[in-house]
Amino acid sequence: MRGAGGTLRAVAAFVALGALATGCRNDTAPAWGYPELGATLGALTRDLDEACAETAPSGCLAGLDRLGVLAERAFAEVLDHRLLDVGYVVAMHDVEGARELRVAAAREARIRHDPHYLPLRRAVLAERLAYRRLLAALESLRTAPPPGDGTGPV
Repeated sequence: MRGAGGTLRAVAAFVALGALATGCRNDTAPAWGYPELGATLGALTRDLDEACAETAPSGCLAGLDRLGVLAERAFAEVLDHRLLDVGYVVAMHDVEGARELRVAAAREARIRHDPHYLPLRRAVLAERLAYRRLLAALESLRTAPPPGDGTGPV
């Protein structure tokens, strides 16, 4: 058991010396492109396409609610990578506003017992369009090169 601990300490020391020798620069970081954000974007796109496969707008409600969870994950990743910009904030604001309208229209449709309530259909379409704009803003953030050359100090 002691041999394994000594080997682990030697590897850790070697890694630390390697970092010191390179000046603790971020030049070994993976290429920008943010793969986690890309995976979340793929899931958002897929779920948005599948969210409203039903003909009645009331069938879309659960799918649109699931999109909110993925949008929150994307927001956390944007913050983690410090990618926040005005276009993304506006797109998020549009999604929130569209979601509020959709929730209100869904409530009214339930009161009226009308799964094809026209204001609900319009609200669902508006929310889906807002999500499309959000996806475009996220893709723009994900594919934009990082500031500088990406080799700044960590």
